[in-house]
Amino acid sequence: MTRYKMTIEYDGAPFVGWQRQKNGFSVQQRFEEAITDFCGEEVSISAAGRTDAGVHALGQVIHADLEKQTTPDTVRDAVNYYLKPNPISILEISVSAPDFHARFDAVKRHYLYRILNRRAPPALEQGKVWHAPVSLDVDAMDDAAQYLVGQHDFTTFRAAECQAKSPVKSLDAFHVSRVADEIHFSVSARSFLHTQVRSMVGTLKKVGEGKWTGHQVGQALKACNRTRCGPLAPPYGLYLLKVDYSA
Repeated sequence: MTRYKMTIEYDGAPFVGWQRQKNGFSVQQRFEEAITDFCGEEVSISAAGRTDAGVHALGQVIHADLEKQTTPDTVRDAVNYYLKPNPISILEISVSAPDFHARFDAVKRHYLYRILNRRAPPALEQGKVWHAPVSLDVDAMDDAAQYLVGQHDFTTFRAAECQAKSPVKSLDAFHVSRVADEIHFSVSARSFLHTQVRSMVGTLKKVGEGKWTGHQVGQALKACNRTRCGPLAPPYGLYLLKVDYSA
């Protein structure tokens, strides 16, 4: 039995999320089916992050155990073939230690949220960005984001159905910057609560519109009350960017 570590990308639009569910096709299901088509083995894949319906990934990390004796390159090319026409692709693959775990060994996860901030709606990027036609104050949003950095009780930014044992998380970094017509929200932490990033982005957008202040964001955080959160940003602007592991 060989354990493979894989970095994959996918367009989350056609799926109900990463994890297998009864209400539709998931990325996990399609990936496991492609492996079965390749080698006839039924496997259960573990991922670094369970992205929600519509959320994309540029650097999701997974692991899978295969009995078939072959090379990593063969696994990559064959599974990518059987994944077609699903918008999922293995970017990198390697043999890992037998006890490597994509989820539990991760030390930091990086997410990117994209807002297209221009009058014209997206044509090529439809379903990949959140369109905001009114000009947003990037500096104000970046300043407000710093209220969220550090260890806090993030109940305000936690979905009601979140299954995490504790709402306390440590946010390592949160930066808001303008890149041409887009505004990028870059956030890093060891782990996140369900819809935490989208909740924070939706709240910061209120700051960018001049409707909230950074102080109000800090007060909403301290309230530990979901009703104090701003609107939930749509899933299609969110990307799992990268996952870090210790040496």
